[in-house]
Amino acid sequence: MINIRHARERAGLSQAELARRAGIAPSNLSAIESGTRPASAAMVNRLLDAMGRPSVALREHRDEVMATIERLGGSDPRVFGSVARGEDGPGSDIDLLVRAVPGRTWDFVTLPRVLSDLLGVQVDVIAESGLRPTDGAILAEAVPL
Repeated sequence: MINIRHARERAGLSQAELARRAGIAPSNLSAIESGTRPASAAMVNRLLDAMGRPSVALREHRDEVMATIERLGGSDPRVFGSVARGEDGPGSDIDLLVRAVPGRTWDFVTLPRVLSDLLGVQVDVIAESGLRPTDGAILAEAVPL
């Protein structure tokens, strides 16, 4: 379960600012954070979106991300980790599993920096060829971008 107060503090937002962004009364946010009012899954998502979830940036820039991956020698991008599970919040990174095109290694190694600059959030890229037999959980969790 995501701790809304902790996520808000990591995002550097006051209760008043987050409530304003999410369009709810500050007293409601206070009650959610203190545990006196349960938050529905929809409300948690609304609050996380208002904080600036990495998944929102990824969704909004999907076409640019896809084009950048292709331009820099990657294909078949898949998301795993907190973004794939819908558990990302402020401070989360984006984890991508990408198939590297042979002969394009030099371009491919720049991918994390270029995507991080594009999205404004840390992006970790793992080449599919670099997976070990113990990395089965990554493959099981990975979903197409």
